[in-house]
Amino acid sequence: MKILLDDIRTPYDVFMNTVDFEYYKNEDWVVIRTYEDFVNYITEHGTPEMVSFDHDLTYEHYLSENQKDINYETMKVKTGYHAAMWLIEYCENKSIELPKVKVHSQNPEGKKNILGLFF
Repeated sequence: MKILLDDIRTPYDVFMNTVDFEYYKNEDWVVIRTYEDFVNYITEHGTPEMVSFDHDLTYEHYLSENQKDINYETMKVKTGYHAAMWLIEYCENKSIELPKVKVHSQNPEGKKNILGLFF
């Protein structure tokens, strides 16, 4: 199982933007739209083999003030960064290996912040 966390895109949409064939077939992925659904899905089904993160998961995240010097404490809706932090803690608490991670977000700082958690 692979999870694509994104508020609007499908795996094929990501493929069209990245030309990364990992995303080519939609049926290989479970698409999850919110932080809460991400947490619930993994809690119920276990960790996937791969997670691909979008950073911006709602309109608030697309605002210019949330594109640089992101203040995660003021966010009303949790981002892909929050989901990545939760996943790391979840795997540590369960003593299980982290899944393979990709970040397909088009928010450069958000992408850098998520990648910084893993690498």
